[in-house]
Amino acid sequence: MPYIFRKKNALFLAVVIIPTILSILYFGIFASDVYISESRFVVKAPKQAASDGVGLLLQSAGFNNANEEVYATNDYIISRSALQQLNRDGAVTAAYTAPGISIFDRFNPLGWDGSFEKLFKYYTNRVEVTSDSRSAISTLVVRAYSSDDALRLNSRLLQLAEDMVNRLNTRGREDLIKYAQAEVDAAKQQARTASLALAAYRNKQGVVDPQQQAAIQLQMVSKLQDELITVKSQLIQLRAFTPENPQIPVLEKRARILSEEIYEQTGRVAGDNRSLAAAAVEYQRLQLENSFAERQLAGAMASLQEARNEARRKQVYVERIVNPNRPDSALEPQRLRGIIATFVVGLIAWGILSLLLAGVREHQS
Repeated sequence: MPYIFRKKNALFLAVVIIPTILSILYFGIFASDVYISESRFVVKAPKQAASDGVGLLLQSAGFNNANEEVYATNDYIISRSALQQLNRDGAVTAAYTAPGISIFDRFNPLGWDGSFEKLFKYYTNRVEVTSDSRSAISTLVVRAYSSDDALRLNSRLLQLAEDMVNRLNTRGREDLIKYAQAEVDAAKQQARTASLALAAYRNKQGVVDPQQQAAIQLQMVSKLQDELITVKSQLIQLRAFTPENPQIPVLEKRARILSEEIYEQTGRVAGDNRSLAAAAVEYQRLQLENSFAERQLAGAMASLQEARNEARRKQVYVERIVNPNRPDSALEPQRLRGIIATFVVGLIAWGILSLLLAGVREHQS
């Protein structure tokens, strides 16, 4: 019995007493006070306009939750990029390497390994961001060893998150407008080329609009034909009643001139490859290309305006619901709770080990 009693005392000492004493020493003397600064924010985007009248009546004004941007923002806060920006002036290193911090809680207390990867691992244990899937509200919690450091780091992380969202907005807007602007530039070049080709053809052929000019020419031919008919009628009458009238040669010459003029004017309208009819074929092709280029340019400019409007509608915002607080007292560690928890866990472990040892002895005997 004394041997078993000594065994139980040794086990109780090793599992309960010693851990409890170490816990009292750590929580009572060595553990540094931890100040917690908390803030809450939400990432929102404007609601898209309804496409019909009923939707406009039913849709409430305001904002939609931008779920993708919420996850991107939360991931950014605990990323290496955020740590690099946050520690650009050494704020993180200074906050977690202050001499007043316990050697058990301080970053790189012995000065052996102050690498960025070690700092990042340390940082992810002090910064926490969570998101409520129902309300899409994100909570940012920063633990530091002074209230000023906790507040400053939390505020700067929120500002970095806002800057990151603004960069996403700028890049998305620029990408959306860039492609639309490229289409406008290409359409402008095409319209300019088509317009110059049409102008060059007009200068080369000496015509403005072959169809209109052909109509004018045909009107002129019609008038000449009317005049020729009148002259021929006069000739018929004079030859019938006064064959020796001296006006007959004059009228004959006049009829001949009119016939030649009609033939010439008709040839300009429809004749060889240099006629207005031949010119109209190429002119219509160039005019069609020019009209198509103008319509394409108008469509591209409308698309550019729509892209700009869409870019404005897709703006995402970080709204602070709760600004970072300045903790006036340390919330961690919970010293008494930690000591009691260590003692209780030790008792449970001691009881389990005692039963196991008793079972082993009984089995051996």
